[in-house]
Amino acid sequence: MKDNLSQILPLTVASLDDYSISLTHGLTLLLPFNNLVFVSTLHQPHMQQAMRIIRYLKNAPGSSLLYAADNPFRIHAYSDSDWATCATTRRSVSGFCVFIGTALISWKSKKQTTVSRSSSEAEYRSLASLTCELQWLQYLLADLHISCPTPYSVYCDNNFSIHIAKNPTFHKRTKHIDIGCHVTRQKLQNGLIKLLHVSSNNQLADIFTKSLYSSTFNTITSKLNLHNIHVQLEGG
Repeated sequence: MKDNLSQILPLTVASLDDYSISLTHGLTLLLPFNNLVFVSTLHQPHMQQAMRIIRYLKNAPGSSLLYAADNPFRIHAYSDSDWATCATTRRSVSGFCVFIGTALISWKSKKQTTVSRSSSEAEYRSLASLTCELQWLQYLLADLHISCPTPYSVYCDNNFSIHIAKNPTFHKRTKHIDIGCHVTRQKLQNGLIKLLHVSSNNQLADIFTKSLYSSTFNTITSKLNLHNIHVQLEGG
């Protein structure tokens, strides 16, 4: 197995654009894996996708996050979500990334616990997850006696989700949303965050919620300050 992996060709992106796998996709494989999402029904496409990830890792083993010494100490974050792309559960995936200046300090990609009835609801749930992360980060900085100016800038590409958070008026189109999701509205009113719209082309959290074309993937990783230190060392 080790010899076979040493011969594989590297890839510049880990997943195909618009590629998805399901529990019943392809021929069943029997392998001794215990903690995988599809372990109960492992199929050929799952192994093929895992091999793509290995080939991507081989392409740039020196990929590392860059933290500049003169980085401005101000927090901003991006929140995004896909919508019902899991063919089995129809649940959406939340994704976010948090920066201090240009330094990426926190990120997350996780399937939501419930099914969202619209893309706006899925985006709103993702905003709630990010808001909780920012609140925890504020507590952490306070414990370390580090002052960071608020509000933190939060970028979202869904206008209706931003409208839900900014408009406290009860509306029949939002009454089904879990109360816990409205933490974003509360922290917006308390001044912890401010919500700003960002175009989909500039949404950095896209990389945590969906497969991307190679050009888009590489553009976002560059903006995340992910660099190949081996190339930089070779270049002096």
